[in-house]
Amino acid sequence: MLLEEIMKTEVHSLNPDQTVQNVIDLFEKERIRHAPVVEDGKVVGVVSDRDLKDALPSRFTVSPKGDSYKKTVREIMTSDPVIAHPMDSVEEIAMVFYEQQIGCLPVVSGGKLAGFITETDLLYTFIELTGTHQPGSQIEVRVADRSGVLLEVSKVFYQHNINVLSVLVYPDREKKENKILVFRVQTMNPLALINDLRKEGFDVLWPNMPQINE
Repeated sequence: MLLEEIMKTEVHSLNPDQTVQNVIDLFEKERIRHAPVVEDGKVVGVVSDRDLKDALPSRFTVSPKGDSYKKTVREIMTSDPVIAHPMDSVEEIAMVFYEQQIGCLPVVSGGKLAGFITETDLLYTFIELTGTHQPGSQIEVRVADRSGVLLEVSKVFYQHNINVLSVLVYPDREKKENKILVFRVQTMNPLALINDLRKEGFDVLWPNMPQINE
């Protein structure tokens, strides 16, 4: 999946000469927590709610607080932010978020702001990819790490005419020679399916249900 498929293209941006009060007003009006800063068409920074918190005095401060709200965006923004391109993959960008410990990312194409993505956007994309926003059941199966095993498990789903919404593959922390397949399936009653998976010799980890006698 490419970034252009999930990024926001209607972006609320700021300019460096606006004030902290302008940022507060924008964040409250649009219910956002991050915004890119654009000058002469170029992304020069980002501002987050954390930047706002750092820029404003504590409510326990007794000195005058008005000057803090007059600070410019240029004074509080994160300059030269990490940027992405619309053709970057979502998986790569998720790794950038994790490694850089950031909460947002301007998306730039041809030197111009093309979109914006936040950690919330990435989280919802993960929810969509795993199918958890749709009614269904989750089944975890331990399998040998070998070619063709996914097809063998899928045949059991096919025999039950059950649609698979998503498949994730995890390493088995207990046995390195195995993998854990996590299926999201479009059925609310997977008991018969689980029973047949076990009959075929597959180790069903979840749901941990007793064998069904037929």
